[in-house]
Amino acid sequence: MALSRRRVLKVAGGLTGGVLAAGTIGFVWFRRVFDPKTPLGYPFPDEGGLAAALPPTPGCAEADVTESQIEGPFYTPNTPLRADLRERATVGTPLVIQGRVMSTDCRPIARAVLDFWGCDGAGVYDNKGFNLRGHQFTDSQGAFLVETVKPGDYRQFGAHRTPHVHVKAQGRETSLLTTQLYFPGEPLNGQDSLFNEALVLTVDQAPDGSLRALFDFVLAPGASI
Repeated sequence: MALSRRRVLKVAGGLTGGVLAAGTIGFVWFRRVFDPKTPLGYPFPDEGGLAAALPPTPGCAEADVTESQIEGPFYTPNTPLRADLRERATVGTPLVIQGRVMSTDCRPIARAVLDFWGCDGAGVYDNKGFNLRGHQFTDSQGAFLVETVKPGDYRQFGAHRTPHVHVKAQGRETSLLTTQLYFPGEPLNGQDSLFNEALVLTVDQAPDGSLRALFDFVLAPGASI
């Protein structure tokens, strides 16, 4: 059953009762292709004496869980362990994203795993290799830093996506988070049915034109990998 652009966007944005009634087969196909909910398979590193809970982040009593989004059809498992996702001749403006992974009581989560992936500056995903794909673990203070490029917008499956970065994150004692991060001020933000203001990065531009962004992830308690 073919899905029109209108139906694809409605399913992605929330699945109204009318859309569900219009085609259960199409819904099942969409969920299987666009939101397969792939688990992470990376073993956690040895805690190295980090078993004790870290103290809460100063000035933070509790935090809302970072909102989840669909996985999308371009996730590749078993990515390299690395913080710099760029490879030779990668197209796009250099982008550094850094932040922390925390629990809902604002405690940093050491050795949490984050798996990042995205398209290049021309809106192209590497679906054969690992360009702009990789996973890493937070440090002893729950901090991470990833080097990538700002993704371009692209048209796929009848939708025009605004620039975004995909990520999966999980701690030893948390549920798996799958989500997407967005950029402020993008013309397509208001037209992309998946865009979520709560997932917008804080972005600054350096004198050389490169970008630095900040974002903290808050994970819900739950089963580990």
